[in-house]
Amino acid sequence: MKNKLVSEILSLKNEKDAVILAHSYQPPEIQDIADHVGDSLQLSRTAASTESEVIVFCGVKFMAETAHILSPDKTVLLPEPDAGCPLADCIEVPALLSMQELYPDALTVLYVNSPADVKAESYACCTSANALEVIENAPSDEIIFAPDRNLGTFVSRKSDKTIHIWNGACRSHAVADLPDMKCRMEEWPDAELLVHPETPPEAWELAHAVLGTGGMIKHVGESSAKRFIIGTEEGMVYRLRTLYPGREFIAGGNIYCYNMKMITLQKILDSLRKLEPVIELDPRIRERAYAAVARMTEITG
Repeated sequence: MKNKLVSEILSLKNEKDAVILAHSYQPPEIQDIADHVGDSLQLSRTAASTESEVIVFCGVKFMAETAHILSPDKTVLLPEPDAGCPLADCIEVPALLSMQELYPDALTVLYVNSPADVKAESYACCTSANALEVIENAPSDEIIFAPDRNLGTFVSRKSDKTIHIWNGACRSHAVADLPDMKCRMEEWPDAELLVHPETPPEAWELAHAVLGTGGMIKHVGESSAKRFIIGTEEGMVYRLRTLYPGREFIAGGNIYCYNMKMITLQKILDSLRKLEPVIELDPRIRERAYAAVARMTEITG
């Protein structure tokens, strides 16, 4: 059945001039069928650069929105429209505007894991990898950082600026199982523990390095270690095993995102057949959100 679905998807993908993008947290069978696997911003940039007219985005809603922001002339499909992100959902425009009124001299730096309409109200977007660089180069000594409090705290420890941090969190990372991480470290004493900055500060203290998904990939490639404990969503373990078959990886922290597992091969096939659900945004919101993403690119290159 799986082989038949894959065959049908590949055939239909060529027929519809489509490209399949998958986040590193997606299930193995989705990563295997994707043309490109990566983090959300990397995939959105890939969407903008591809010649394909149809983008099948296997991730969650804010990621597909970002692809649409960067590729307004392409058809962006999200095979499961209910695949949301609790972190992105924890911030809404009225609440951000209220915070901006409270700190009128602050510029808003918004984690890319956020809704498009909130991006439209920010000075610049950032990723977990470039958040510090964006904040340091923003022309203000006062910053509002949203929506992830753990990433905001991580960056604030490295900056002399006054940073007002939104009290939001990724439900999956924020409740990382620290005893499980310690257990894995006891099982593999020669391994490096890599954790995501969305995890709690207590996890950072255990880790050899605190990195986003792209940073983890780069770190493994440069490390002399042979074993790694991965403290982020468990789908990343499969991604790393695929990239580095000569190394050993195990998940640590029991970090699992239900929303990242909602897309299936059948849903991809159905989406390609119908060319829906399509991600669409109000052009005015898209243009303002694009400006925030573009400003990040201007700062970080």
